[in-house]
Order: sequence, then C-alpha cells, then structure tokens
Amino acid sequence: MQNPDFLQVEKPARYMGGEIGSVTKERPEVRFVLAFPDVYEVGMSHLGFQILYSILNSVVWLAAERVYTPWPDMEDLLRSSDQPLATLESSAPVGSADILGFTLQHELCSTNILNMLELSGIPLLASERKEGFPLILGGGPCALNPEPLSDFFDAFLLGDGEEAVLEIADTYRAWKQDGLPKNVLLERLSSIEGVYIPSFFQVHYREDGRIASIEPLRKGYEKIRRRIVSDLEKVPYPTRPVVPFLKTVHDRVSMEIARGCTCGCRFCQAGFIYRPVRERTPDTILEAIDQTLKNSGYEEISLLSLSTADYSCIGPLLKLLMARYADERIAVSLPSLRVGTINREMVEEIKKVRKTGFTLAPEAGSERLRTVINKGITEEDLLHNAFEIYSAGWRLIKLYFMIGLPSETMEDVQGIVDLAAKVKREGKKAGSGGDVNVSVGSFVPKPHTPFQWEPQIPYEEILEKQQVLRAELKKKRLHFKWQDAPLSVLEGVFARGDRRLGSVLLKARQLGCRFDSWGEHFNFRKWQDAFAAAGLDPHFYLRGRDVDEPLPWDHLDPGVTREFLYDELQKSRRGVRTEDCRTGKCTGCGVCNFETVKVTLCESLGGSAAASRPGIKPDSAEQQIEESVRIRIRFSKTGSMRFLSHLEMLNLFSRAVKRAGVPIRFSSGFHPHPKFSFATALSVGVESVAEYFDMEIASGYGAQRVREQLNSVLPEGMEILETFEIPLRGASLSTIMDKVRYRVSLPEGIADGLPALSEAFLAQETYIHRREKQSKVIEIDLRKELYQLSASDTVLEMLVGRGKPIEFAAAITGLPEKALAGAKIEKLEVVFKSDGEKVPVGQVPSFNNA
Repeated sequence: MQNPDFLQVEKPARYMGGEIGSVTKERPEVRFVLAFPDVYEVGMSHLGFQILYSILNSVVWLAAERVYTPWPDMEDLLRSSDQPLATLESSAPVGSADILGFTLQHELCSTNILNMLELSGIPLLASERKEGFPLILGGGPCALNPEPLSDFFDAFLLGDGEEAVLEIADTYRAWKQDGLPKNVLLERLSSIEGVYIPSFFQVHYREDGRIASIEPLRKGYEKIRRRIVSDLEKVPYPTRPVVPFLKTVHDRVSMEIARGCTCGCRFCQAGFIYRPVRERTPDTILEAIDQTLKNSGYEEISLLSLSTADYSCIGPLLKLLMARYADERIAVSLPSLRVGTINREMVEEIKKVRKTGFTLAPEAGSERLRTVINKGITEEDLLHNAFEIYSAGWRLIKLYFMIGLPSETMEDVQGIVDLAAKVKREGKKAGSGGDVNVSVGSFVPKPHTPFQWEPQIPYEEILEKQQVLRAELKKKRLHFKWQDAPLSVLEGVFARGDRRLGSVLLKARQLGCRFDSWGEHFNFRKWQDAFAAAGLDPHFYLRGRDVDEPLPWDHLDPGVTREFLYDELQKSRRGVRTEDCRTGKCTGCGVCNFETVKVTLCESLGGSAAASRPGIKPDSAEQQIEESVRIRIRFSKTGSMRFLSHLEMLNLFSRAVKRAGVPIRFSSGFHPHPKFSFATALSVGVESVAEYFDMEIASGYGAQRVREQLNSVLPEGMEILETFEIPLRGASLSTIMDKVRYRVSLPEGIADGLPALSEAFLAQETYIHRREKQSKVIEIDLRKELYQLSASDTVLEMLVGRGKPIEFAAAITGLPEKALAGAKIEKLEVVFKSDGEKVPVGQVPSFNNA
C-alpha cells in the first residue's frame, strides 16, 4: 500500500507498520506471516499473537510479519486500486509468503479469513493451491474443531504453539531447500505432535446428515493429540512487544501468570482444552513485567489467566507489584476473577493507582443451575465480594450471565434479575450508590466439553428470554446488555459444525459477508440465503447429539477423554458437583501423564531480589510544584508518522516518556495523567518540523537530557529538534501561537499558472470560506488570515493565521479540496506572539509581503 493512499482511510495507523518493537528482516529464508482475521485494534490485543511473533523472529533465518483484516474502507481501496493485501513489516504481498498462519480465535471470523485470502490473490480451496502459494495454517481455540474450515486450510495446529511453531517452520525450510512437491511437506508436517492435516481424513455422512464415520487415509495417523507445553518457565515471553500507535482493545502489558483451569465449569471450553494448570513462578513474572514495562511504556499491567485470583501466589504478587510500580502510576488489573476468590486486601491493592474495572461472572441466576454447570460459587460469596468492592470506592460492577443453559427454567431467568438487584443493594449498604451492568450472553454448546451433546436453544427462545430480562431489569433500574440472537445462532452452528459448512462459508463470502462479529456489518439475511443455497438447515447443528453419534471432532484429542466428559454430563443432570483437582483428588480427566504433563503450581515468592525492593511513596501535589520544571519541546513529524492523528501522537509520547525514563509529573486524582500540554492539532497527512509541546518534569533532569533520551526511543519519523526550560507558570502554547508557515507542493499539471493565481488571490480584499464542523458552519476570511505568500510552478509557501493550508490552496487555485488530495503539505515554522519573535526552524525561503 502506497503512503498517499492512507489519507483515504479512517485510521491509517492500522496499516502503517513501523511500531516500536516491530521487526523487519532483509531476505529471510522463510517468511512466516501471522494473520489475525479481525481489525488491527483487536488483533494487536491478542497475547498469543505477540508470543509467536517474538519466538519466530528470534530465529535468524526466519521472519515473522503481520497482517490484519482491513476495515471496509481499506478493503474498498485495495480492490479499486487492484493492490494486494500486504504485510505491515515489509509491505510485501501476503500471497508471496512461505507460511500464512491464521489465528482462529472465535467462530465468527471465518468469512474474514476467506476475504483475506481473496485480497491476497490466494485460491480459497486448498485443493486448488499447488506449489507457489503459501502453506495455509490455522491455530487457536477454534482449531479444536476446524472442520467447517477444513476445505480452505492445509494444516492446523492443535494446542500450545510456542514449541510447535518453530518445528513447523524448520520442517518447511528443509522441504523448501529440498525442492519437493507439496504432498511431501504435508506428510512431514503430520509427524509433528499437534499438527492436523485435514486432507488426510475422509468424512462419510448418513442420509439424515449425521456423520457415519471419519476415515483416516494414512496408517498411524488416526488421532491428533493436542500439543501441550509442559513447563511455561522454559518458553520465552515477549518482553519487547510491538507497541501500537493507536488505542487498542487491551492497551497494556498482558502477563500470562498461569495457563489452564481445573475449576471444571461444564460449559467452558477453555477450561477443558487448556488443561492442566501450569503456573509461572513469581520471579519469572516480575522479571518479565519489569522488562516489558521498560520496553513498551505501558501504564497498566494485566495479570492474565482463566481465573487470575486462583493463582497460588496472587496476594503477595499483587502487593509486590503495587509496591514496585505505584510511584510510576502504573495500575494493575485482574480481568478474570472468580467469585469467592476476591478479598478486601486484594481490592485495596488494586485501587492504589486507579480503579480498573470489576467484572464478576455468576453465569446463572439460581443456586440449582450453578450446580448443574459446576460453577461452584454461592450467592453469599457474590454478595460478599460485591460489598467489598463497593466499600473500597467502586461505583460500578459488571455481572455476566448466560441464558439457555441446560435444564434452565424461566424461574432461573428471573433469578438473574433478583441476584443483580441484590448486588446493587450491597452498593447502597456500602454507601457508594452501587451501579450494576448486567451482561447476558446465550449459551453455545462447545466441542470437548460435557455439554457438547446438549441442544442449543433456538432463535425464538433467545429473543423471548431477552425480552423478559429487558423488562424486568428496567423495573429494577439495572443496565442490560445482550448478544444479538442471530449471532448466537451462527456461533452455535459453526462451533459444532462439520465439513459441509464449507459450502455455506463460500456462498456467504460471495454474498459479501465479513466482520460478522461486528453488529454494524452482520447481515443475517445473507447468511440465511447462504444456507438455503447450500441446501443445509442451520437448526440441524443446534440439535442435541446422541452419545453414540460420531462427532465431527472425534479424531482430534484435547487430552481430556470422552468418557470423562460424558461422566460430567451425567453428573450435571443429577445435580452433582465435581471438585477442582488442584485442591482435591485427581478427577481422572485424562490430560496428565504425571511426569511431563501435570499440574504445576508455584509455592511462594521465594528469595526474589524484586521482593526486597521497597515501594516509593508518590510525591504530594505540593512537592511536585516545588520540585518541578517545565520543558518546551520542538519536534518533527515526517514520513509515515504524518498519518498519526493528534490522539495517536499523544499516545506515542506518553509511552515514549516512560520508555526513556523521563521523570514526568502526573495529575492528581483516581486517573492520573502525565502533565503534557500540546499546541494545536496538526491535520493528518501534514509533515512538520515545527510541532511543540510542554511537559512538566522533576527538576535537575535537564532539557538536553530530555532531548537525548526521547530521541533514543522514538520511531523513525519522530525527532526532538529542540528542548529548553521555560517558567513553570508561563503562558501556554495555545495562547501565544500567532501564525504558521506552510509549504504546499501540488502534483504536476494540476494548477497551471500558479504565480498568476497567487497574485489574483492577493488582489482580493476578502475571501470568505465556510467550513462545516459538527453541524455548524464556521466562516473564515482566508484573505485576511494570509500574511505572506510565495509561488513557483507547483509550490505555494504561505504564512497564515486561522485556516488550514489545504483550504488556502483550494481558494488560490480555484480547485475543490478533494482535487488537491495528492498535495504534499509541510509545516515549516511557528511565529509566537511573545516579542514578535519567530522560533527558528532552519533556512526558510524568502516570502513576499501579502
């Protein structure tokens, strides 16, 4: 994608590349493109993506590059200009990669995968791809039933990828060097534990659509077992992550403290396909967080696990993190908290910097139904946790429930309303008001869970129960969020789908479906037409399954046995709980061999050097005033950086200051912010050598040192040109800026006689320009705001007050602004009101008085 095209899309930073932490390699032997089938902001928040990127790029001969699903505006631009989808690192066409690996994070990303293949010029069907096209690989949670996608993929990786991904790349490299046919590559890949080659199996169906048998076509390759990393301590962690320019869904240090969960919630696929529990040691966690913060500049740490508060050392670890980082205004969040594991001490620690969100998941509204799903929490636990949270100063708690769980009655649905109301009352008891957001999803039975045999409630029943909840929660003044019923139906179809759904996907893509998980882009009618065209009934896939019926994923082994899952199903029907094996006896799920694969728990903080580092009490507001200085900074914004918006630039500098170790001051309050003060926002696409901002820092650091340290961490295209100390209470930039010099270079042949046009414009007494802004019309007299003007054949240079340079160029040439989209605009100098002096920015051409 050519840089000028970025001005035609909403968020150029999605496609620019060049982020801090990104890696570009020249002429690698193997180019492995990691593809995330969703928009950049979602994909960049995915920790697994960052882990694989780091591991692959640690190998000298191997280059990992990234690509995300282009938003519709960029897709339209690619198609209209006949440009292929390209990677962020090298801008190389995705179709020229050696391996193209897709993350299969959820069921509703399938049409995005097909769209990305289309945009890359890669045949969609694996059977039509011969030598010369990338190996198409899939991995992630949905790889445990990838059958609906099997027609489009060459291979899938089941399970953990840290070790297997290097084995796959090494196998590919050897095959490439040998120059052998593709079938040899697939044969070699099939010998890697966890790699599934769908073309090595044939599925036979009965007349009623159910599977008759799954026939292996290679001897000794009858079942594929999930790949498991036995020791998380031995696999590398991405301490130099790619740091995006724009805000992403999860904009923080993501630290996986443990993998796997044995709580045994019977609806939860992750709880079964990520077993056993493997915890990282506190020392490893602390070291990784420390390095990642230094290399990223993030302001928040998120401790990740399927149940973070179940981590064996969570209390001491949380205390130590707050002691280490509270003075740097770095917050800690625990996004996955199981009811009953939260205590007052934990809540008090979390709020020390700022109050990150609290989401509690009772899942079901009644004690009976929570026993059916093996949730293992009580109403008393929930209300106690809510009281502790509200008492610590939080005003809002988010509650998550599901409808459509096996054996659910309308009494259970009403229980959601009653329980949420009780939580709200705990807020009143605590004296904080107590707002509650109730989020309700629809239960979708997933493969490799005890409920894989259960039916999913139909579309009409989802709508009925949502309507009841909407009405009842409104009476209690509780906020209600829900998942749209058509999305739940489609998720359910593909979650337990078979290979025949490939024809539905093809038709849906032909009808224009993509971004199906985004409500504004989802089109249920098109999906209904796709099912009709393929001759398949979606309700067939929502039905309950017979226990002796072959399931589409039976040849894929997650480690947990089918017998164990069926036994859990029977227990759910009898209302019998199963205890967590990490605190009780082995439940016999089948995943552990008790030698290399086993539950691994940390014991204590040990003799960590980090544990001995005392916390530093933040300076008071009075201390900050007495010991602070104000630094004025001039910087340049050139090259691809000109496509960053003002907010994205603020984000960049906020993190750069932290990476550089500049002792910036912070505002007070629950959400402290670094003390920056920027001049007026620069239009996207304009280059500048005269951008300014002020920052307040600790005294004694020095302006020159600020310049040196920031330049050492800023990306190419951003450079600090000048730094100097100014009075702490001096005038702000916005009040002393007077005029700005610009250079506008027009494309050849777009405006003949530019000097004459300039003279004609100067001869006018007035030129009123009307600009629409937020339904209001603003009038600017461009002639009176123009103070100097010079023109050559294709270049305008001007000194102006109010008004944008593109508006002046359009007024002078008589062309609409859209016709000038290819113009290069440069901001050369700012003239300040103070003493009528100009801030020097280097040699500037002479100007005629206007």
